Amino acid sequence: MACHDPLGDMICKIRNAILAKQEKVSILPSKEKLEIIKILKNEGYIKNFKKIVEDSVTYIRIFFKYDDKGRPVLEGLKRVSSPGRRIYFGYRDIPRLYNGMGTIIVSTSTGITTGKKAIERKVGGEVICQIW
Repeated sequence: MACHDPLGDMICKIRNAILAKQEKVSILPSKEKLEIIKILKNEGYIKNFKKIVEDSVTYIRIFFKYDDKGRPVLEGLKRVSSPGRRIYFGYRDIPRLYNGMGTIIVSTSTGITTGKKAIERKVGGEVICQIW
């Protein structure tokens, strides 16, 4: 079955795995997905990730982080732009999520980055997703 929105599929798999309180999830890799996963790791939302090759198929396995009470550190993940409706912002207009407690992921001309770094570099772009 063809996937028309691979980033949306990845976000949905991550959200469903967290709701089911799973410790890991496997997704098919791409450059964009790998950059988003690196941002999740650097911002402290996930424990770790690694590339795995099984039967000549490559996967990215994401390991989730939970607190002492068993609640996930990554509480929410929402797709903003979609293939049918792209959302763009200039660097002055990039929104803050939960007064800076959440993270906006932006695809800029310099690569995929967080909203804070895009504002520092003074580059705007397409808002891919929100994380809190």
